[in-house]
Amino acid sequence: MTDFIRFGEEVAGYDIPVLNEREIRAGAGILFVLMFVAILTAILKGNFTLLKYAVTIFLTDILVRVLVSPRFAPSLILGRLLVRGQTPEYVGAQQKKFAWIIGIALATIMFALQVVVNSYSPITGLICLICLVFLFFETSFGICIGCKVYSLIYKQKAQYCPGEVCAPKDRQAIQRVSPAQVLIVLGFVGYIVVVAMLFHDNFAQHPFDLFGIDKGAHAG
Repeated sequence: MTDFIRFGEEVAGYDIPVLNEREIRAGAGILFVLMFVAILTAILKGNFTLLKYAVTIFLTDILVRVLVSPRFAPSLILGRLLVRGQTPEYVGAQQKKFAWIIGIALATIMFALQVVVNSYSPITGLICLICLVFLFFETSFGICIGCKVYSLIYKQKAQYCPGEVCAPKDRQAIQRVSPAQVLIVLGFVGYIVVVAMLFHDNFAQHPFDLFGIDKGAHAG
């Protein structure tokens, strides 16, 4: 029974329980899309129904990850199905558990205020923003912010971090950013500013219906 609900997987060559980073990132992407759409719906339409469902799903999913086992979390099961053709990238399970406990704390507060009390406030808005940032960094950059906190607190205990950031090593040539590349980024920012100044009026105009589809629909 203990093996059935254990946290992490035993993989040959790894002396601690590990998880597949690829399916975790896929799961984070699924939750990010759900939360992002729900938050946009609440902001733009003032409809909080989808957000309440999203918060409930988010909290339930990470509770299953931590209290039962990651292998039974719905988002991670879907993530595994999506990336099953890719070679696994193993990461230490313990730092992921720490990160998900942070997620449980945030989601519990959000659930209590948004679903149970049926309220909204700057607190719920801030928590939504934090959750989105955590999920976005995980799925887009492979950066687990909660794992970073774990590494700061338990510096000697973090093993097998995503991208091997736990193992001290020199950057390879392909990872280095040259001064010229920094200037290119700064120049691109300047380019965007200039474009915004020159074409703001044009960009602000509402586009016309090229094929007159809307007019035909209204006429009918």
